[in-house]
Amino acid sequence: MTFEQNEDPLQPGYSFNANFVAGLTPIEKNGIYDFFVDRPEGMKGYIINLTHSGEGVVYQGDEVMNCKPGDFLIFPPGIPHYYGRRPNANRWHHHWIYFRARAMWTNWLSWPEKIGRVGYYRPPPEISDDLEKLFVQIVNTSQSLESYSEILSMNLLENFLIRRMQSISQNKKELKDPRIVLACNYITDILQKQPELTEDNNSFIEQVAQHVFLSSSRISHLFKEHMGVSILTWREDQRIHRARLLLQTTPLSIAQIAQSLGYSDQLYFSRVFKNKIGLSPKKFRQMTFKSWSAKIKKA
Repeated sequence: MTFEQNEDPLQPGYSFNANFVAGLTPIEKNGIYDFFVDRPEGMKGYIINLTHSGEGVVYQGDEVMNCKPGDFLIFPPGIPHYYGRRPNANRWHHHWIYFRARAMWTNWLSWPEKIGRVGYYRPPPEISDDLEKLFVQIVNTSQSLESYSEILSMNLLENFLIRRMQSISQNKKELKDPRIVLACNYITDILQKQPELTEDNNSFIEQVAQHVFLSSSRISHLFKEHMGVSILTWREDQRIHRARLLLQTTPLSIAQIAQSLGYSDQLYFSRVFKNKIGLSPKKFRQMTFKSWSAKIKKA
């Protein structure tokens, strides 16, 4: 078998060269999936696992952690993966989601470390059923043939992450400073209605600062503190997120998409897109249509 050509995400060698992939791995003792996942260099994105039944085991050097039903694990980018069915268990069925995170999720993805840098979360009893059902809904939605299924899956995942944050918050106050929420909404509004105003970085930050009645230095500091990234980085993330949507769902040319997002230089837009996504806009669009065609043929 040539692993590099494997198109089954449950088998070794799948490249995960995507922004969102999810599934259920039904490991039965001596079954076809009964092997240890070994990725010494981790992955480019995050993976969250939810144990549904049976037990799994995760190794990080000399450390060992068992996974039981209801346990959520998160593997950040670049963290080694070495896990599989616990040897004395008959099965380990676990749902999983692989994704490239949105910039604003940075703080939401910092889970308490259980082993190495692998995060762990077990919801309190009063919300565990709801969060498990939501997680399974994300997995099922991602595998749908309907239009916008990936975007909907990302939105549901964001809902999951927010609900987790709410569950661990000691107080029920706003998760973000209201001025930061206002700034985010303002940036999103500019990108949709007046993208040309985003061309000059300094004046753009000044516009955001004036909108929330703070100095440029103060809003920059607060934004980085609350969002984990700078205003300009968050803006670019939103731009590229919208670019992906337009490439997937409209016949607009790459030049038209670049202009609609405030990029006067198409080549610069293409460089930014490739740096963020790993593919050029043209290649991303081709891969999207290829993926949809494959799904249609299987349907």
